[in-house]
Amino acid sequence: MSDAMIEVRNLTMRFGGLTALDNLQLDIHRGEVLGLLGPNGSGKTTFFNVLTGLYKASAGTILYDGEEVIGKTPQDIYRSGVARTFQRSRLSLPLTVFDNIVIGDYQHMGHGLVFNLFRRRAFRAEYERYVEAVRELLAIFSPPLVGRLFEPVETFTMIDRRRIEVCRALMSRPRLLLLDEPSAGMTHDETHELMDDILQVRSKMSDLSVVLIEHEMNVIERITDRCIVLNYGKKIAEGTYAEITADPDVQTAYLGEEAA
Repeated sequence: MSDAMIEVRNLTMRFGGLTALDNLQLDIHRGEVLGLLGPNGSGKTTFFNVLTGLYKASAGTILYDGEEVIGKTPQDIYRSGVARTFQRSRLSLPLTVFDNIVIGDYQHMGHGLVFNLFRRRAFRAEYERYVEAVRELLAIFSPPLVGRLFEPVETFTMIDRRRIEVCRALMSRPRLLLLDEPSAGMTHDETHELMDDILQVRSKMSDLSVVLIEHEMNVIERITDRCIVLNYGKKIAEGTYAEITADPDVQTAYLGEEAA
């Protein structure tokens, strides 16, 4: 079996006359942390949106364990084990930490009026199971959050809100986690703390593959096993952090011709 969980071949995404992804080729390996880099507008978030079914590609294929992803609904892709976070927070601020996180596992919940009203014992057992599961997940990120499980999210700092978002994505027990600029809006110290949390998760979930979009290069250097750099929707470099930062094409993409 190939070590690649995701195989992307000739992937193209056009919006009218704009080509956001241009014949993209890349693999995502099992259990790795992959950094996805590139200047603003290079196609990074568009790739996430195509991979998760929010956009339908104009051409090309994405194979997930050998099965075509393009054409599937976001719900089907989520159920197959792909979870993500977004650049902008998608938390419901008036709801509690527990409510926001447990939504991430809606595919496994008991649903319906009959279950919730008449199977009270089963409902209570499921509720208690989720409380314990959320506590265990939060304890990986920040033990103090465990004691604030039923407080509204609007009372939390930015870094704790990011932790809650990542926990919500992990509640579905994904095989592939896509993190779209998780440090956005945070200080350097907060970013460092959050990356510690993600490394801790990786140590406990060794089979989890993570793809990270991030502009903080020290973060990429510290947390990734491998990097891929995009520019104008094309892959221009691939390798370790040291290899891609020494690549003249990457330097040109980030700094311009004169600086390169």
